[in-house]
Amino acid sequence: MNRIAESELIINSRGAVYHLNVRPEELAQHIITVGDPDRVAEVSKYFDKVEGKYQHREFVTHTGWVGNKRISVVSTGIGTDNIDIVFNELDALVNIDFETRTIKPQLSHLNIIRVGTSGSLQKDIPVDSFVASTHGLGIDNLLNFYQQQNNPEENQLLGAFATQIQIGGGFAAPYIAAAGTSLLKYFVEGFHHGITVTCPGFYGPQGRVLRLGLVNAELIDRLTGFSYGNHRITNFEMETSGIYGLGKLLGHQCLSLSAIVANRISQEFSKDSAATMEKLIRQTLEIIGQIK
Repeated sequence: MNRIAESELIINSRGAVYHLNVRPEELAQHIITVGDPDRVAEVSKYFDKVEGKYQHREFVTHTGWVGNKRISVVSTGIGTDNIDIVFNELDALVNIDFETRTIKPQLSHLNIIRVGTSGSLQKDIPVDSFVASTHGLGIDNLLNFYQQQNNPEENQLLGAFATQIQIGGGFAAPYIAAAGTSLLKYFVEGFHHGITVTCPGFYGPQGRVLRLGLVNAELIDRLTGFSYGNHRITNFEMETSGIYGLGKLLGHQCLSLSAIVANRISQEFSKDSAATMEKLIRQTLEIIGQIK
């Protein structure tokens, strides 16, 4: 087995992976990711026991227990560039032997659930509701750096997206990956389901106009009108496609849950987004307790 060089996998002086500052034994199999570092404590306050807290830069991890489930909650920061860091390091913690710097012969599979905020692209998905993403469709470019292979359904969805959205030249080639079915089945009641589009920014890439004109001014209308069979685009944000794409390539089960804090069609914003997120956190922890 080939040894992974020090320049490729950086391990710090306490034996922890560089960006996350977490050692293999400090990570649980069940993981919640959040964007905001301050939100980690908003999740771990519901733990029955916190066994460890770790931090480096914007990456904060708390590991503990809810009942008999060991859970880690990890902040990723914003964007798929950070997802690239977090997911490669989470995988390294369970699938690379830090002593020999070689890939383990027996690979482990993590359950990773994103709990974040998002904007709705459908009028019937109001603010303060929840979305469980069936697919993450990326227009952010991350997965185009990795070797990947789509299944027939993914190819059909990408073809329909290219035809209907007509995003045009100069933009990254879209990519798509599906949610982990073993997780999605637990998040049905009380959740809208649909495709989540992941953008490489908050303003222009999501069709917001402040002082700058946009190349694709009709993007929101086209995303809202997209349909293929029983699939439609429900929302957009900045991490899901990277989570689903890297999770698929690395063999982990992933799910993205979004608290809808804005509706871009009705142009509404939640009057109490913190309460909505709190409700989603509690519901997510309750459901994780049911996962086998």
